[in-house]
Amino acid sequence: MKAGLTAYNDIIHQVSVCYKGLKLDKLQKKTKGRKLAVPIDRILAMGLFKQMYGITTKKSVYDILKPKCSYKTFMVNLNRFAPLAALILSLMLYINRVLAHPVKYTDSTDVPVCLNAHADRHKTMKLYTSWGGTSTGRFYGLKLHITTDFNRRLLKIRFASGRVDERVVFEKMNTDMEGIFVVDAGYVSSKLEKRFYRAGKRIMLAKPRRNMNKLMSRFEQWLYEGRMSIELSFRSLKMFFGLVTSLPRSVEGYLANYIYALLAYCLA
Repeated sequence: MKAGLTAYNDIIHQVSVCYKGLKLDKLQKKTKGRKLAVPIDRILAMGLFKQMYGITTKKSVYDILKPKCSYKTFMVNLNRFAPLAALILSLMLYINRVLAHPVKYTDSTDVPVCLNAHADRHKTMKLYTSWGGTSTGRFYGLKLHITTDFNRRLLKIRFASGRVDERVVFEKMNTDMEGIFVVDAGYVSSKLEKRFYRAGKRIMLAKPRRNMNKLMSRFEQWLYEGRMSIELSFRSLKMFFGLVTSLPRSVEGYLANYIYALLAYCLA
């Protein structure tokens, strides 16, 4: 318990630095209605604490930290102030892009919102989700598309329906960045490669499919092997930062979970 509270205090410090840097502390004074029992930066820190330490339910976080408010208020405020966490996340991504390595990787992963067997009865995220497929099988939910650099810094994030073509998302997501963009065989498209190319600024390298007669240089082979780093990022987000969940009972709850998970990953 003591170790958990120490970790929570460390998170509060991280959040406070970003919170004050963006001058979000002024919002505390402008909040209408009754004064918040728990300051906004502490609320954000609680959401991050849950994701950073793999705590499955918000009730468990409430029991550990014992905030001076009711459990209902705690739940509502976690979702209510998630957009501020998204603002901090945007700042972190911007800083990462400024410091980014020239070599970058883009890929997507499945983010189910429920078990496949429950898909027909799922209503909460119905307007935003669809059936999709990956190399591991079908799923019902969203796809998370990310771009990272060679050092595993998270640079860009985009959620889309499971049916959306990865190549369409790739082009829109990376249009304002430069470098060598390495992707897997699912992104192969000569038209996309030509549109995306900017002489001396950026190039897209898609790993050839097995049935393609295309030779690779040693440098290209090295770049393709480096794609494993983005798979490790997906693994961390799912296994250690609680990205995938089926527990929320509102759209706001799902979105808050994704935001806190992604921000926790950036701050870890």
